Amino acid sequence: STGAVKMQPKAEELKFVTKNDGYVHIHPSSVNYQTRHFESPYLVYHEKIKTSRVFIRDCSMVSVYPLVLLGGGQVHMQLLRGDFVISLDDGWIRFVAASHQVAELVKELRCELDQLLQDKIRNPSMDLCMCPRGSRIIGMIVKLVTTQ
Repeated sequence: STGAVKMQPKAEELKFVTKNDGYVHIHPSSVNYQTRHFESPYLVYHEKIKTSRVFIRDCSMVSVYPLVLLGGGQVHMQLLRGDFVISLDDGWIRFVAASHQVAELVKELRCELDQLLQDKIRNPSMDLCMCPRGSRIIGMIVKLVTTQ
């Protein structure tokens, strides 16, 4: 009389996809094994093992902006079917941006962060928080990540 209620998947039923391995599962020894719902569909992991199937361990959920800003590879932007799409890892990971301006700003922020990190590598004694450019970039990233 009350209708059907959608059940959360069981821990062993939850699976994710990697570029090279296809479906992977969270290892039963992981602290996230019993987690049945993640706010973001993206996980980062430290270790991948294959026993009866492919498992990941030491994983953490990551939301879109940290993935775009700190993920590996180049960030690309393109227009697909009227949507502005930000892509990583040669297009394997894609996000739809709210507008062209948002896509451009995120791409530009990533470029600025990459350049800032290169400057820090060249000059390890550089204080990023005291540098006007560095503090603006870091402040913008903190605001973006904490208010998303």
